[in-house]
Amino acid sequence: MEKLKMHSPNLTDGNIARIRELFPGCVTEARDESGALNLAVDFDQLKQELSDSIVEGPQERYHLNWPGKREALLTTNAPIAKTLRPCREESVDFDTTKNLFIEGDNLDALKLLQETYLGKVKMIYIDPPYNTGNDFIYEDDFAENTDEFLMRSNQKDEEGNRLVANTESNGRFHSDWLSMIYPRLRLASHLLSDDGIIVASIDENEIVNIRKVMDEVFGENQLLFQITLLCNPKGRSQDKYVANCHEYLVGYSKKQLNKGDINIPKDDDEIEKNYRFSDKRGRYRELELRNTHREFGRHNRKNLYYPFFVNRAGEVLLEASPTFIAIYPNWDDGFEGCWTWGKDKACRQLDEIIAKEIKGTWKIYRKNYAEDEDGDATKQVKSIWTEKKFHTEKGQTTFNELFDTKEKFFQSPKSVDTIKQLLLMGAAKNSLVMDFFAGSSTTAHAVMQLNADDGGNRKFIMVQLPEPCNEQSEAFKAGYKTIAEISKERIRRAGKKIKGEKEQTATGQGVLQYAPTSIDTGFRVLKVDSSNMAEVYYTPDAVKQEELFGAVDNIKPDRTPEDLLFQVLLDLSVDLSLPTRKELIQGKTVFFVNQPPYDLIACFDTGVSEELVKELAQHKPLRVVFRDTGFTTDMVKINVDQIFRQLSPGTEVKSI
Repeated sequence: MEKLKMHSPNLTDGNIARIRELFPGCVTEARDESGALNLAVDFDQLKQELSDSIVEGPQERYHLNWPGKREALLTTNAPIAKTLRPCREESVDFDTTKNLFIEGDNLDALKLLQETYLGKVKMIYIDPPYNTGNDFIYEDDFAENTDEFLMRSNQKDEEGNRLVANTESNGRFHSDWLSMIYPRLRLASHLLSDDGIIVASIDENEIVNIRKVMDEVFGENQLLFQITLLCNPKGRSQDKYVANCHEYLVGYSKKQLNKGDINIPKDDDEIEKNYRFSDKRGRYRELELRNTHREFGRHNRKNLYYPFFVNRAGEVLLEASPTFIAIYPNWDDGFEGCWTWGKDKACRQLDEIIAKEIKGTWKIYRKNYAEDEDGDATKQVKSIWTEKKFHTEKGQTTFNELFDTKEKFFQSPKSVDTIKQLLLMGAAKNSLVMDFFAGSSTTAHAVMQLNADDGGNRKFIMVQLPEPCNEQSEAFKAGYKTIAEISKERIRRAGKKIKGEKEQTATGQGVLQYAPTSIDTGFRVLKVDSSNMAEVYYTPDAVKQEELFGAVDNIKPDRTPEDLLFQVLLDLSVDLSLPTRKELIQGKTVFFVNQPPYDLIACFDTGVSEELVKELAQHKPLRVVFRDTGFTTDMVKINVDQIFRQLSPGTEVKSI
C-alpha cells in the first residue's frame, strides 16, 4: 500500500523532468550535501544546446534582474509540509458551497493548490501591496536549501506571519517588492487555464516592475491591456509634485487569445441609443467605411484604394455600370485616403454597404450590427475608465453600507463595479475566479453580485493573510482583530444582502429567471497550518531508537479526522469544494467525497477490520485512504490491496 507524500509538490523535479524530455544530455547525476544521488541539470551543456555559437561565458542580454532573484526562484519551487485545515464555524454553507476562503500566507496557499487546481482557474485578479511606504510586504526566507525549507515548514510558526513594515526609512527597495511578487506570480501562472487571464491593480510605484515580471512569467506578447483607472478624481494632495488621481489595471493572458475574447456585453440601453436602424438580421448603426485616420491612404494602403459605383437610387456596385458613378475614399481637400475593408471583403458583404448623398457628396457607410453572427452583443472596453462607478469612493461607500458604519474599517476597497467589469472581460458564467491578495474580498462580493445579475455560476477562491489590525484602528475597536476577519465578514454580509435583494425582487415581480436560492453565497474556510503529520513522517531516519515507541502514531494528536481528510484531498489533487459527508459504518467514521462513484472514501479511525474494508470496496470509489496504523492486525493491512483488486480493481489504495 503506497503512502501519500503529504506535502506540496517539488516543482524543481517537474522542471528537470521536462528538460530531460527535450535535452536528455543536459540532465546528469550529482550528489547532494548528504551524499545521496539526485538528478541535476548541466547548465553549461544546456546553454550550449540553446545556442548556435560557442558559449564561453556570460554575455550582455536584455533581462530583468535584482538582488535576491535566484533565491526567490528557489523558494518558488521548494515544497512545504503544510496543509489546509477546515474551519466549519467560520464558514457559510460549508457542505454545499463551491467557494473557498483560504486564510494564511498566499505563497503557502499557492503551493498547496498547485496540483489540485493546475490549469483550472479562468481568471485571477490581484491587488498586491503598492510599495508606497505605508503598507506591508511579505519577508520570505530564501537562505536555506529545499530540504531545510521543507523541514522548517512543518513547524508551527509562532509569529503567525512573515510581514514586515515597508516604510520610507528602508528606501522602499524595489528588490524586496520584486522578491515578494515574483514567486507568487510564477505559482499563479500554473493555476491559470490556457484561455485564462490575470489582472493586477497597481500604481506608479511598481507599474514598470510588475510589467517586467509579468513579461518574464507570461511573455511580453501576452500583454492584453494596461488600463488607466480614474480612481480618485480629487487627486492625492499629499503627493510631492502632482496630485495623482489614477492607477492601473494590467492584464496578461496565459496563451494567445483571439480578437474579441475579452469583449464585454453591451447593455440594452446602449443598444437602444446607438443602434437606431434595423433590418432582418437585427439592429445596426452606420459607420463610415473610409478610414478616418489620414496616416493611412493610397500612398501606403494601395489595396484599400478602389471605387464603389453608385446610382441616384443609392444602389452600390463594385463594377462599373451605366448611370453609376465612381466613389473613391478621397477627402474634400483632395487627399487620397483608403477604405477600412479590402475589395474581397466588400464583395462578400456588399449587402452591408450603404451609400448616402450628403450635401451633394456621396459617402459610403457599412452596417455595424449590435450582435455578431452568433447572436452575442459585445464590445471592446476602452483603455481609460473614468465612470463614477469605478471610483474608490464608490468602493468605500459600498463597504461602509455593508458594515453599517461611517468609520473606515478597511481603507480604500476597490469598487465592486470595477471587478465586475473585469469579470465580464475574463470570466465566463461557470468560471473559477481567484484573488490571492483578497483584502476586504471585493472580488468575492463582485462574483456573487454578477452571478445574481446574470444567473451565472462563477466560483471563487480567496486567499488572505491574517494580517493584524492596528489596535488603535476602528476595525480593531469594532472587534476585527485581523484583515482576514474583515474579509470573511464582508462575504457573509454581501451574500446575505444579495440574496435578500433577489428575494425582494421575486416577491415584487412574481416571476424570476432563477431562484435566489440558486446563488451560491457561501464559502468554505480553510486555514493554512503546519502539516497534520508529525516530524517522524518526513524525517524517519532522524528518530532515535529510544523514541520509537512514542513515534508509533505519525499524526499530530490535536488534529481531527476532517483535518486529515482535507490534507488527503490536497495530496490526491481532489477539488477542495466537492461535497463531503461522513457516515458511521461498523462503528467507524467514514468520509465520502462527492457522489457515486465517489472520488474518495477515507477512514482514519483505528481498529479497521477486514469486514469494513470489504464493505467499503463495494462502493467502488476512485480512491480509498486509510490510516497506516489503523488496522486491527498486520494481516488485515496486507490484505487491503488484494481485497480491492478483487472487488474494485479500479480503486487506488493509499495510506497516511
